[in-house]
Amino acid sequence: MFPNRFEYLSPSSLEEALSLLKTHHDEAKLLAGGQSLISLMKLRLANPKYLIDLGRIADLHYLRDDGDKISIGALTTYAQIKESEPLRNKCPLLPQTACVVGDAQVRNRGTLGGSLAHADPHGDMPAAILALEAELKAVGPNGARWIKADDFFITMFTTALAPDEILTEIRVPALNGERIAYLKAARRPSDFAMVGIALRLKIGPDQTCEKISIGVTGVTDRPYRGVGVKKALIGEKLNAKIIEEAAAQVTEGIDVMEDVNASKAFRSHLARLYTARAIESALQA
Repeated sequence: MFPNRFEYLSPSSLEEALSLLKTHHDEAKLLAGGQSLISLMKLRLANPKYLIDLGRIADLHYLRDDGDKISIGALTTYAQIKESEPLRNKCPLLPQTACVVGDAQVRNRGTLGGSLAHADPHGDMPAAILALEAELKAVGPNGARWIKADDFFITMFTTALAPDEILTEIRVPALNGERIAYLKAARRPSDFAMVGIALRLKIGPDQTCEKISIGVTGVTDRPYRGVGVKKALIGEKLNAKIIEEAAAQVTEGIDVMEDVNASKAFRSHLARLYTARAIESALQA
């Protein structure tokens, strides 16, 4: 199918983009990589009258090593994340996650900022951002503000971004001595996650879990933190029995979704299974 008619706008600065967004309000959509939005427009599930393409804004294209943090411009592509030496060395969870996003075309065009702002409940990157306890920078007419990843995802395709704000930067921590993993269950390797588990794990010399942070995607109407698993594992010496018992907490208090790909019971099973596998994978890293 073909999208409805729209006017294409291509600002060259963030200020110009914000002005266009203010002018056209709800009639406009922001275009980052376009791997989600264009498909929705072709199906006429999204029908903006104005399409504001952020691609020419140079200030949104960067990846910077700031020592204990790495700052990532919102228009950084999955492919750039996958190949980034600073991220591979200091925050390998993002490159590992980027490797399994879509196919080569999606990775070359899709952007981190676009994925997060789109907030697909089956997206891979939101789980990693939650596990990393990242911070996201939103810029609007009243200036900039930082939003914690925990507060960013509200529900399906809805975030804490105001209608007149643009996501400009994602800041992630350097992981010193922490182990990582991202595993997902999908019908095909390039598909969205039926269940995706991202985690960072710090183990003491006696195999005690000193720190763990888990991001979960594909299970409910938004990505979320696996806090029940964290509570069950902190301070414990990890073994197969403890890991299995803790993994069972991953859907605690969660309204697990049901769709054509998985029943509620099967998706809950996958969440427990892949949580345990992700922990074991991190331990073996």
